[in-house]
Amino acid sequence: MALTSTLFTGLSGLDVNQTRMNVVGNNIANVNTVAFKSSRALFKPQFYVTDMAGSAPTAEFGGTNPSQRGLGAVVADIQKDFTPGAIEPTGKPTDMAIDGDGFFVVNGPGGQQFTRDGSFTLNSADQLVTSDGQFVQGFGVDGNGNVIPGQLNNINIPIGASTLAAQTKNASLEGNLDASGTVAAGSSILLSQDVTSISTATAPTSATLLTDLANTTSSATPIMNAGDTITLKGVVGSRTLGAQTFTVTPTSTVADLTSFYNQNLGIDTAAPVGAGIAPPGTTMETDPSDPTSARFVVVGNTGTENALALASGSFVNQNGASPLSFATGTNAAGISNNPSGESVHTSFVAYDSLGTPLTVDVTAVLESKANTGNTWRFFATSPDNKQTGLVIGDGTLTFDSNGNLKNVTGNTLGINRANTGAASPMSVNLDFALMTQLTDTGSTLVMSRQDGSPVGTLSSFSVGADGIVAGAYTNGLSKNLAQVAMATFTNPQGLDDKGGNMFGTSGDSGVPLITGPLTLGAGAIRSGSLELSNVDISKECTNLIIASTGFSASSRVISTSDQLIQELLNTTH
Repeated sequence: MALTSTLFTGLSGLDVNQTRMNVVGNNIANVNTVAFKSSRALFKPQFYVTDMAGSAPTAEFGGTNPSQRGLGAVVADIQKDFTPGAIEPTGKPTDMAIDGDGFFVVNGPGGQQFTRDGSFTLNSADQLVTSDGQFVQGFGVDGNGNVIPGQLNNINIPIGASTLAAQTKNASLEGNLDASGTVAAGSSILLSQDVTSISTATAPTSATLLTDLANTTSSATPIMNAGDTITLKGVVGSRTLGAQTFTVTPTSTVADLTSFYNQNLGIDTAAPVGAGIAPPGTTMETDPSDPTSARFVVVGNTGTENALALASGSFVNQNGASPLSFATGTNAAGISNNPSGESVHTSFVAYDSLGTPLTVDVTAVLESKANTGNTWRFFATSPDNKQTGLVIGDGTLTFDSNGNLKNVTGNTLGINRANTGAASPMSVNLDFALMTQLTDTGSTLVMSRQDGSPVGTLSSFSVGADGIVAGAYTNGLSKNLAQVAMATFTNPQGLDDKGGNMFGTSGDSGVPLITGPLTLGAGAIRSGSLELSNVDISKECTNLIIASTGFSASSRVISTSDQLIQELLNTTH
């Protein structure tokens, strides 16, 4: 009986050590498998036969221990080691490694599963998938790029397909305005030649028809005819304005033309002026030296950067003739052309809701000086302002005696985008917070940042430690596209290994807690990297030797028992 049981005891040793060699062999085979988790086989005694029970000590007897014989070993458990493996950079943006606890969530034919293998790729539909085609799960985003938690979806990264444009809402301007500059004391005064009314032979007024205007030297020949298309190309400060056209109709009046000049020369007629400075705008005034004639008077805004010029050829009809020619002079009030004073101009590009680029010009002029600080007035114009002319706003910048900006008015601009398909009016806030006013050799003004952009396509993406997939567009914008989901378990040892680096839940694993990375114990995501196997090859080789030795020793028990049985049988004959 004892020898026979020894055979089965040795057999159990073969079984458990063979299992251990299988486990070790699997570990070694997967030493280079991405995110592989090694296992270990644990043994325990099978059961014992009690030959003699123990007895308690008495006053006359010291007691005995139980006498038991073990009948072999069994596999107690095969445990996964979920210790994170080393992280290896790959440079591929779809590769992801988990730095810490947790699992990626995937979905496929087998339902929801979990893995630490982040060797993902994009399929032909721009969906993030595992190497065996299962969909990587994550959370979507709303129109503003904010993550929508709770609802898992397939992660879609449409490289080269999505387009995005953003309207400019804010623009920051920086620089220094020269505190030592001179206060603006004058503006441009441009006078046309004298004209008269053909029908009345008197000085024209704002109600006079344009087709009734003639030069005083040729009072019977109109200078403009119905159907004429006249092109205006003015110069303001250091910039040339875009060409604008005016079509003369039978009902066009002097007031229509003066309004055209105001709108398309960027004259801010609402800007206040000091004493001795002509109010800005275009008017028709009677020539003081000839009460039967009048002239167009164009008055610009203050400051040298607002100086107006209408040289020869600046106002010509379709035949190249100039119905009106302008020169600097003195108006009826005796105020002469004098666009003086410290000023500075800058131009920047903004974008409407369709991504159309718009030019915005900002000119700042030193308006007044005081012991408590100086005040500057800025003028904003845009050739892309529809229907209402170039002027889109004006305001003031007030500085304290240390050159710090203390008050701003009128810094919200309104750009008319009627009949363009874009949102209209378009509001742009100018941020002057970084402006200073200190003594310098000249004033500087630049746009340092604006938050709009033209149409762009998704060119690349990156994944942050928090799992946010951020797309980079060709127009310089970035936008959140999704967030990679992660699952944690109260007992990851209880997960069911499905093979292929996939795990499923079991009765002892607990339910998955699915959140974003860095939440509820989940680790961080390292994009462009992969987690390596956590197999320790030197340790496994040692385990292989130990298992082999145990197997050999167990087989020795069987062979020795067999020899003893043979000896016993021989002695019975």
